[in-house]
Amino acid sequence: MITEEKVSEFSLEGRFISFVGDVEEKPKRLRLATSEGERYIKLSKELRGSLRDALQPGDWLKISGEQKYKYKTGELKLKAKQVTIKAPSTQENVFQPPVAAPRTKACVMVCQKSSCRKRGAGDVCQAVTASLRERGLDDQVAIKGTGCMKQCKTGPCVVFMPDKSRYTGVAPKEVSKLVEKHFAAKLKPEESKPELSGVT
Repeated sequence: MITEEKVSEFSLEGRFISFVGDVEEKPKRLRLATSEGERYIKLSKELRGSLRDALQPGDWLKISGEQKYKYKTGELKLKAKQVTIKAPSTQENVFQPPVAAPRTKACVMVCQKSSCRKRGAGDVCQAVTASLRERGLDDQVAIKGTGCMKQCKTGPCVVFMPDKSRYTGVAPKEVSKLVEKHFAAKLKPEESKPELSGVT
């Protein structure tokens, strides 16, 4: 007798309720409240560590991945491969396995833990987006939300990759100069003059 199993892609939106499993380690599943009821969704190994500190109960999520339906038992299993936090503003923070993005691609990582959010991490994300767009770099430099960087009292925390330069207490008005400093090689020569010396 052949046990048939159908594998396909899925996409769900809903409110994050909680993790399921050992939260102190790396939770294996999460609970999502959707319009059709609660769903338990398994997290891929690459997502477990990054999401543990990034999600807060009540966050609105968009989750996509793979679903397996077993005809014999009627059981449906969901496995997340990408999780997007959909903020009230236009900013979205996408979490996906690191292998999905080229390693050489430059990016700006902004902490999305509650302490940094309270200190303006959302505004910093929007400022980074605007600054990259103004310079035509929005398709060359990614913006990634991260978990806690262990600098809670001096947030928002921002890291520029690939050189791993870390900044704390970043204000939206400072973002433009930081973007120019770190991604000057991608700018036209006349636009890449250093401007981080003292202001007169």
